[in-house]
Amino acid sequence: MLEQPDAADLLATAREALLGKLLPALPAHLHYEARMIANAMAIAARASTVDPGHLQERLANFAEGPAQFAARIRAGAYQPGTPAHAGAAALLREMVELRCAVTAPRALG
Repeated sequence: MLEQPDAADLLATAREALLGKLLPALPAHLHYEARMIANAMAIAARASTVDPGHLQERLANFAEGPAQFAARIRAGAYQPGTPAHAGAAALLREMVELRCAVTAPRALG
């Protein structure tokens, strides 16, 4: 395990400095770009704390990777009534929730 501060802490500190000290000093026409950078830093901080290992293990039960899983969904392999439907639907929901937790946590409510 790494010592503190970790990547998420460093990104949070840098984001705070960007928004609190640098943004007010920037010309108004650069505020949008600075906020985009701050949002990217927040996403990177959340992503650095996620361990998708358990999802990768579960995904291996259905496909060799996300692209193959998506192709099988499009091909109808997990339609309602098929034996693997419930498991595939649960995995897909977990994958979407994990992605939302990183990129858009407010979307989860």
